[in-house]
Amino acid sequence: MKNYFDIKDKVAVITGASSGLGWQIAQAYASQGAKIALFARREERLQENKAELEKEYEGIDVMYAVCDVGDYDSITAAVAKVMDAYGRIDILVNAAGMGNNKMVTDQSNEEWERHIHIDLSGVYYMCKAVGEIMIEQEYGKIINIGSIHSRVIFPGGGISAYSSAKGGVMNLTKNLAVEWAKYNITVNAIGPAVFETELTVDSIEMEGFMDLIAAYCPAGRLGQPGELDGIAIYLASDASSFCTGQLICIDGGWTAI
Repeated sequence: MKNYFDIKDKVAVITGASSGLGWQIAQAYASQGAKIALFARREERLQENKAELEKEYEGIDVMYAVCDVGDYDSITAAVAKVMDAYGRIDILVNAAGMGNNKMVTDQSNEEWERHIHIDLSGVYYMCKAVGEIMIEQEYGKIINIGSIHSRVIFPGGGISAYSSAKGGVMNLTKNLAVEWAKYNITVNAIGPAVFETELTVDSIEMEGFMDLIAAYCPAGRLGQPGELDGIAIYLASDASSFCTGQLICIDGGWTAI
């Protein structure tokens, strides 16, 4: 039987791969036999994750590169290492990011600028650096991690920087999809609701937060590890060859309301 979602031996670069959703997606791709390039700032964590993948999936081809998505020179150096190792990049997942929960009047301008720089400009920089390679090879799958907050806001606000950046990611995704479709490159975004990660654990532990989830998410719960795997594999595979410019929300029905 044909495997429509085959990504075996595809070269996948995943940013934010030291933890959180980036690490979850890296594990999903490894389970399907992809060649994995882990990007993040924390080298010790990257070493640990590389070792874990090699232990879990015998024969897996995995490398890592220390990379700060806010620094274009760091990105180009990391991408060059992948090209030296594999000669191509088939899949890019932009999962690196940061979060905060501050009202506009409590948020410094420096905090705002840092957030936009990492969560939006960092995605742009990675897409630009890898996109040039994908254009030359006339093939590529780019998956940006947006959010339900690309479209909707928490009651009461408090996420102006985060939601503005993620809204930008949605429209950047659309723009790149339009520009690069002629090169056989698809560009899509995943919009998760709340999953427990290092970035979200403080918010989840805030008083009343789970009441908010119960009230606004029809499924009434957080996202669980593995619940992004299917969409991440679909968007990385040739099954999604005519799907581009989309933000697909994995949210327990949140944005249906």
